[in-house]
Amino acid sequence: MEIRIGKHILGPGHPIFIVAEMSGNHDGSLDRALEIVRSAKRAGADAIKIQTYTADTITLKCDREDFRILSGTPWADYSTLWDLYNKAHTPLEWHEAIFHEARGLDLEVFSSPFDESAVDLLERLEAPAYKIASPEITHIPLLEKVARTGKPVIISTGVAELADIELAVSTLRNGGAHEIIVLKCTTAYPAPPEESNLRTISDMITRFGVLSGLSDHTMGTVTAVASVALGASLIEKHFTLGDSNETVDSFFSSGVDEFTRMVHDIRLVEKAIGRVSYEITPSALSSLRGRRSLYVSATIKADDTFTKSNIKSVRPSFGLHPKYYNEVIGRHAKFDLQAGDRLAWEVIKDVVDEK
Repeated sequence: MEIRIGKHILGPGHPIFIVAEMSGNHDGSLDRALEIVRSAKRAGADAIKIQTYTADTITLKCDREDFRILSGTPWADYSTLWDLYNKAHTPLEWHEAIFHEARGLDLEVFSSPFDESAVDLLERLEAPAYKIASPEITHIPLLEKVARTGKPVIISTGVAELADIELAVSTLRNGGAHEIIVLKCTTAYPAPPEESNLRTISDMITRFGVLSGLSDHTMGTVTAVASVALGASLIEKHFTLGDSNETVDSFFSSGVDEFTRMVHDIRLVEKAIGRVSYEITPSALSSLRGRRSLYVSATIKADDTFTKSNIKSVRPSFGLHPKYYNEVIGRHAKFDLQAGDRLAWEVIKDVVDEK
């Protein structure tokens, strides 16, 4: 299965599609948002992803208990959901500038819409794909609207059970979306590596008939790099500039240096995985001489018998293959031979021509 997002083809045999998630790391500054786009390109990302919502499209401006942020969470200082989302959202009027900046850098750009009106905006901007954030996986009207665009859809599963994923995938397919990427995700900030369960990636591929990948919220790069070996076609990681500026998401996001290292390591792992092959690789051919072969180990006169005392299987590999050892024992030499001479059929009597 292959899926195209912009100029990139995703799927087995193609490079991992690496997405830098801006989220709220712009900290309310368009200039900072544009610098994040530029830094993502320099760090080796294939795409920059943003989020399309306002506080009013995602929650209610209400301070009743249901809408208050629990103490002890990383965002407790914001008191209510509305306060947090009002701080973290990417203003709708910035979207065009961000899309323009990314495209000018030949960087793919798309977004996570959080309601149907966001899809309308992103369609006007000709977004090449859509990302469904983990908490929106049960927002069926949103999935139905995204499906009708016919574009590739990426789904995070961080707060989803198997039944939720099955419903989301069937909703998208029934609505007209047939290019689907399901991401393993742990919605915790930061996420413990031991809860990543990366083996689920390969299971998702076979279970749902989709491409799969990882939306990574762990610290560092190990989890993301490891996901490549499990069949990930797309890896998404939150991205920030790595400066002293503290944003709503910076405490679990990768800075420029870390993200760059992750991209480098992912590309190395891609090369290491390679393809199924039992061939001796070009770089290993020079090591062939390190294998054993049959050599004369003591002086032999013409007509002498080859015995275990005068031939041995030793390194290097220029003599007969060791599999012929027992066949040579008991035969006779055609010529005088010295220790260190290679055994070859030409020096052995009574060898049929086809040898």
